[in-house]
Amino acid sequence: MRVPVDWLREYVAVPAESTGVEIAAALVKVGLEEEGLYTSEVQGPVVVGRVLTREPEPQKNGKTINWCSIDVGEANGTGEPQWVVCGAHNFEVGDLVPVILPGGVLPTAQGPLTVTARKTYGHLSAGMICSERELGLGEDHDGIIVLTRRFAGDSETLARLIPGADVLPILGLDRETVEVNVTPDRGYCFSIRGIAREYGHATGAAYVDPALALAAAAPAPTADGYCVRLVEDDPIRGRAGCSRYVARIVRGLDVSAPTPGWIKTRLTEAGMRPISLPVDVTNYVMLGLGQPLHAFDLHRLGESIVVRRARAGERMTTLDGADRALDPQDLVITDGGETPIAIAGVMGGESTEISATTTDVLIEAAHFDAVTIARSARRHKLPSEASRRFERGVDPLLAPAAAELAVQLLVHYGGGTVDPAVTDTIEQEWVAPVIPLDADYPSRLVGAPYAASDVRRILTELGCTVDGAGEATLRVSPPSWRPDLLTAPDLVEEVARIDGYDKIPSVLPTPPGGRGLTHGQRTRRIIADVLAAQGLHEIWGAPFVGDARHTAMGWDATQARARTVAIANPLSDEQPLFRISVLSTMVDAVLRNVARGSKDVGLFELGLVAALDAPQQSAPTEDVGVHPDAETLAAIRAAVPAQPRHLGIVLAGERERSGWWGDGRPADTGDVIALVTSVLDALGVRAEITAADPMPFHPGRCAQFTLADGSLIGHAGELHPKVTAALGLPARTVAAEVDVDVLIAASKSRATARTLVTSPVAYTDIALVVTEATPAAGVEAAVRAGAGELLESVSLFDIYRGAQAGDGKKSLAYRLAFRAPDRTLTTDQVSALRDAAVAAARSAVGAEQRV
Repeated sequence: MRVPVDWLREYVAVPAESTGVEIAAALVKVGLEEEGLYTSEVQGPVVVGRVLTREPEPQKNGKTINWCSIDVGEANGTGEPQWVVCGAHNFEVGDLVPVILPGGVLPTAQGPLTVTARKTYGHLSAGMICSERELGLGEDHDGIIVLTRRFAGDSETLARLIPGADVLPILGLDRETVEVNVTPDRGYCFSIRGIAREYGHATGAAYVDPALALAAAAPAPTADGYCVRLVEDDPIRGRAGCSRYVARIVRGLDVSAPTPGWIKTRLTEAGMRPISLPVDVTNYVMLGLGQPLHAFDLHRLGESIVVRRARAGERMTTLDGADRALDPQDLVITDGGETPIAIAGVMGGESTEISATTTDVLIEAAHFDAVTIARSARRHKLPSEASRRFERGVDPLLAPAAAELAVQLLVHYGGGTVDPAVTDTIEQEWVAPVIPLDADYPSRLVGAPYAASDVRRILTELGCTVDGAGEATLRVSPPSWRPDLLTAPDLVEEVARIDGYDKIPSVLPTPPGGRGLTHGQRTRRIIADVLAAQGLHEIWGAPFVGDARHTAMGWDATQARARTVAIANPLSDEQPLFRISVLSTMVDAVLRNVARGSKDVGLFELGLVAALDAPQQSAPTEDVGVHPDAETLAAIRAAVPAQPRHLGIVLAGERERSGWWGDGRPADTGDVIALVTSVLDALGVRAEITAADPMPFHPGRCAQFTLADGSLIGHAGELHPKVTAALGLPARTVAAEVDVDVLIAASKSRATARTLVTSPVAYTDIALVVTEATPAAGVEAAVRAGAGELLESVSLFDIYRGAQAGDGKKSLAYRLAFRAPDRTLTTDQVSALRDAAVAAARSAVGAEQRV
């Protein structure tokens, strides 16, 4: 929000000596952060000049220029007339105009331009007669500024228009403008009225609300006012989309009348472009008071205005010339309830805009629901100054005062008469909420002492009504312009803000000691460290999928949908479901990397999934600011599905890179199994590895990891060829998915340290012949069980298939390491342990020792 300092002085008693920097510093104290400080880029000498002569001279290029002599008093140091060339034709001899003399500086798109005496069109032009655009006052470049017309009716300013006088202060080009950042909860500060109020809070300067006098001057509504009906309610939010609509009519208005210079100057300083008298007046009132207005051509309207929601299929052309399809949630102003003529609070329609033939104008000052306007502005990608204010909350009692000021300005500067008929249709009366506030609550919440009398004083200064003097609990009613004050903490924040944030002591909290990371956090960090150390990159993917992804992963779409949580408000209609597998979203990152030239990819993700075991339940809801009771909380928790954390791993391309040292090796099933195994080893979790064939894995090239109690840890292996083809992944892509929550639980009871044994280890080898279908993991488990407690390790080092093993059989060679903690084992003892292991394998899986 840009705040012209001179305009601010009209609303609050800013000391004459206060600079823009000091005003900005004062506003910072009450939470309005400074964004910038602006002054005109025009540098003098720019003076008032009286046109003495004007000699038109046609040129060969078809253009006519004027060779003019200008009386600039003693500003040029000689008192002689100043001769300049001017291409504009909207002035006459005797007019007063702004003249920039050599040495002056004008802002341009290419940077500052220093004016010099230069030869042009056969004359030596010693300066320029300036237009609005050249002085940075607007975009008008069709003609120069005629000061006598610009300030017509302003006798005080006209008296200052003496040839040679400095024109910068007359045009307001010497004034400062402060820009502040307005947070979304303080929409009332999108007006000079609101900023002035805050300046008064910051400095104690006297402030009188300008809306009070205007509201008192506004006439009461009459029975014969223009017909306005508010027929719209928001069934979801239980409030009116338009709670109040004020309509005032000015007849016989001269819309071509020029906007007074002081209004143009203020609009320009505030960052808006002057357009025409009706538009400029409505913008001026909006900037000054904070109430957006709209002006309709009365003759283009029917017998009434109806405010309602748009109907399906309705369209309208807005003032920017765009044909827009309306949404049933849009609030629209309609002509008699039939034809939309404006999107309420956002932008008017082309069919009723003010034109050069307009004589009678209807001024709209309404109060619209903030959420409705915000959604419409975003839906149509049509942010406007009006919607910016409505969506943050406009004072619901301000409309009559704003309409009165607009009518006064239009009549004064545009002629015409005010229609005595006044419309003020109220659908929903504004009622101030009553907020209970313990007098000592600000001190308890902020940690700084606030006396009860100071709390009452500050809240009263803010415009609140405070009842309950002498009682422990105050009853506070916020003012109409503060819709953000809803709870006791909101009031406490205001007390702390106005009293001064600098008065709140800075006390470092004492953190509790000895907690550190939880076991789950340590486990996740170990997993990430182990995989990153082996060259994998951690990613995060959005956890949303659609039915098409389930089908591509090889799952039955109906069964997958039954286990899937549907998102109530999905970011994309193509991905309305929460994932049931980390791999289902990780493949997007693989595809993205491969498409951008990274052919060798190793990725992992630690992310949440949600798979339903029963039909999805609906959670009950409560109003904002109401704490649910125990029963409601239990129902909410019951409706939330379990969200276990899974580890996903994907490898594509080469695992061992090729180069000058030789050929590389593509990633295969063994690599991804080894990665999972390394994670298990780091966590001290022992798992059984068996063959499995769940989708999306390749049957025969997939390993299943389970705990001794049968709990499933996860799977690792090569993705099914149909899956890689459906997703567009590289052939032979391998992957793994592991339930991290299972690993966290399993690793809680693991031994963290073992006693170091110094006695020598004894090795012995065995070769066991089993059927081809017997998994090696089952053989190893049997060997471990039979070898006893002195077995330190067992490893498979060879697999033989051939004539000596027999048809349909294989020979598995294991190396067993035995060690006793307190002695050296003898050969006989090791042989006995080996024989026990062989016997156990024979009993468990039918293994025979190969000789």
